[in-house]
Amino acid sequence: MLDLRQDLSGLWQAAARVPPRSGGRVLMFMAAREGEGTSSMAASFALMASARAARMTWLIDLDLRANPLYTAFAKGILKDTGRPGHALDASLGTEQIYSVPGTEAVPAMQKLLTAHQIDGQRLLVTRFRNERLAPGQRVRLQPAPGWWGALRRSCDWAILDAPALARSAAGLTFAPMTDGVVLVVEAGATGAGDVEDLRAAVEGAGGTVIGAVMNQMKSGHRPRQTG
Repeated sequence: MLDLRQDLSGLWQAAARVPPRSGGRVLMFMAAREGEGTSSMAASFALMASARAARMTWLIDLDLRANPLYTAFAKGILKDTGRPGHALDASLGTEQIYSVPGTEAVPAMQKLLTAHQIDGQRLLVTRFRNERLAPGQRVRLQPAPGWWGALRRSCDWAILDAPALARSAAGLTFAPMTDGVVLVVEAGATGAGDVEDLRAAVEGAGGTVIGAVMNQMKSGHRPRQTG
């Protein structure tokens, strides 16, 4: 994971002009394929938001089974950032964005999502407690509008890091809950057809694509934004 904050000023200005439905803004980063730098973009943007916002910024990892963002912060992969603190309940007292079939009547299973404040910053990073699942238990994602409404009331920004569409449809589940989706494209690797297919999938699911960011880090260049 790379720190791209210095390269995302243009995206920040564009995203800050997107009107939120109510309360805080919800922005999603998503790519067509794996390895395009989505997590670096999402984490860097969330750090920018946390430095500018008056209230807490949330960085929500939609890869519930792997928790790569929490792991990256815990390992100190991003320089000059703190480590995640103790677990806070991220259930927000409402319906959840996930379900574990067969455990609907078990209260503890409604609090598997936690949030951890990054030391020294107004930033919360989520983590899903996979260790509480029994072998073979499955997790299903669900839109849960009540959860997103409660989230908006608690923050100025919520940044979502969605798994690549080629691996998971998680981003499409939550695209309608966001104010905008930013497509992440690896320069020289992702074809125009893949980008258009991703755009069509997001818009077909009810999301709004506000632009694309071309990640050129592997070629030695900096990311750039496209319309």
